[in-house]
Formats: sequence, structure tokens, C-alpha cells
Amino acid sequence: MGSATFIFFFALLALPLATLELLSSLDKELQRAELNPMTITVGHDGSTDFNNITDAIASIPPNNTSRVVVEIRPGFYREKVVIPMDRQFVTLSGDAANPPTISWNDTASTTGTTSKSAAVTVIGNYFIATYIQFENSAPTPKSGAEKGQAVAARVKGDKAAFYHCAFVGYQDTLYDQQGLHYFSKCFIQGTLDFICGNGRSLYEDCQLNFIGESKSWITAQKRDKESNKTGFSFVGGHITGLGHGMVYLGRPWGRFSTVVFSSTQMDQLVEPQGWDNFWSNEDRSKTIYYAEYASWGLGANDTGRVPWYHKLTEAEASTFRGKDYINGSTWIL
Repeated sequence: MGSATFIFFFALLALPLATLELLSSLDKELQRAELNPMTITVGHDGSTDFNNITDAIASIPPNNTSRVVVEIRPGFYREKVVIPMDRQFVTLSGDAANPPTISWNDTASTTGTTSKSAAVTVIGNYFIATYIQFENSAPTPKSGAEKGQAVAARVKGDKAAFYHCAFVGYQDTLYDQQGLHYFSKCFIQGTLDFICGNGRSLYEDCQLNFIGESKSWITAQKRDKESNKTGFSFVGGHITGLGHGMVYLGRPWGRFSTVVFSSTQMDQLVEPQGWDNFWSNEDRSKTIYYAEYASWGLGANDTGRVPWYHKLTEAEASTFRGKDYINGSTWIL
């Protein structure tokens, strides 16, 4: 037995039984990462390790193998933050009573691409955020304007989890680009395609807040091949609105776009048809998978729904409703 393996098993023996049971189901590299976490602090009052998040991330050794918790004190952090591929097991932890805000104001127009517009980009795997507000403060794009995408958070790393976080912007607020992701009790706000990308993600008990003044869409999921097992599943939560526009649940960025809403409260701002099947004037109704189960509220009335959407049975919905949808038992802590 090598020395690293011996230390690993010795550390396991010191843990409580409940913790051991949780760790035993996790990915091996995640088990090791959670045994010896370290904490660094960020704040503006001079009492912390760093006064900005970027420097805190840069201080983490490349290819780290242990969890690093970055405790961010309340405040407004105007910076463009990247969690690179070689910084895994990073946690951004805010204050539950007064969550910090990370804000930037780039757009696809100013940077050249939607991806580069993100205020926060997560590429490293096993990322966690708790009580953080991610904001893109670019102004709302004018009707018909091109390259108005302004991402608050882009999530490309695998096995990322967000708890009690807020994502605030207008177009493409949350770019759920790729990987397995989990969002619990989060607030997501925007005007157009404000949850988009090709992730395989579970959203539990999240508030989706539409602030548009004209007809628009909440999701633009980008599953573009039948063989790609991606999609967005929303369980519980509430669709709300502050603007005067009506909103569709989704439109198909990818030809096999997949989105399911289960047990979600939908306010009256949801379009009676529910779903849109066109992207760039292409009808994708024969290949997309848009479905609902047991949702409620004035916007959930299915009498006007499009004929090609799927009204699921309890058995059919069960595939999308639990953490197994994202293989959560191996990585959600």
C-alpha cells in the first residue's frame, strides 16, 4: 500500500459513520477531495486573505486535489471571474443573510461571443456555489438588436452544484453550457432565452422570473443530436413575472432540444400554447421533447397547449424528477 493510499484510509477511519456512508457513494476523486478541505477568505474590509475573488482563485495550486472553500464576505465584487479547468473542487460560499454579488457588464457585441460575455465562467469540475448572486449588468438589449447576449454565469465544468444562488440579467442570463449540473432553490431572472445551453441539469425549487415587455422564451436547450443525453428538468419551483410580456416555456436551440417541467407553479404570464417549435424559421416539432407533469397555476392550464407536447404520466415523469437524472448520488454533497 502506497503512502498516499495509507493516509487516505487512515483519514476515513476518523470520520463519523454518516459521513462515511455519504462518501462511499461518491466518485473516488471527490471522496479524496472532501477529506482535507481548506478555506480562504475574500472581502473588502482588510481582514481577509484577499480583497478580490480573482486573486483568491489564482492562489489555488493548479491541478489541486482537495476542496478549496472561498468564503466571500458581503459586498459588491465588480470583476470577471473564471474558474479554470485546472482548478477543480472549488466552492464559492457567500453569506446567507447578505449574499455577495459578482457583477460584470460584457455582451456578445463587446466580446465577440456569448461565452466570452459571462461575468463568471466555471470550467473546473466539481464546483459548488452557495448564497452567491451572479449578475450581468449590461442594459437590456433593444428589440431586434443583434449580439445582445449578456451572460451572468456560464457553466461548462462537469458536476457543478448551486444552492440558494441568484442569476440576474436579461438575455442568456444562465448559460448552462455542458455537463451535469444541479440547481437548488435558486432565482433566475431574464428576458430572452435566459436559461440556455446543452447541459444535462436538474433545477429543484427554483424561481424563474421573467421581466420582458414582449413575447419571449424562458429556455433554449441545445441538444442537437439524438445520441446526446442532455436536457433541462425543472421540478417544483415557480414561474413569475414583473414585465408585461407573455413567455413560452422554451424554444429549440438544438434539433433534439429536451425540457421537462414537473410540479411547477406557473403564473398567468405563460403563453397558453406553452412551447415554441421554431428556431430560425425551422420547424423542429418532430424531434424535440417538451413535456409537463402535474404543474399548476393559471399558466399551467393545458387546454391551449400545442398538440405535439408530451403530457406525462407519473411513471414517465419519474425519469426526470430525481437526482438520478444527473447521476447525483456520485457527486452531489
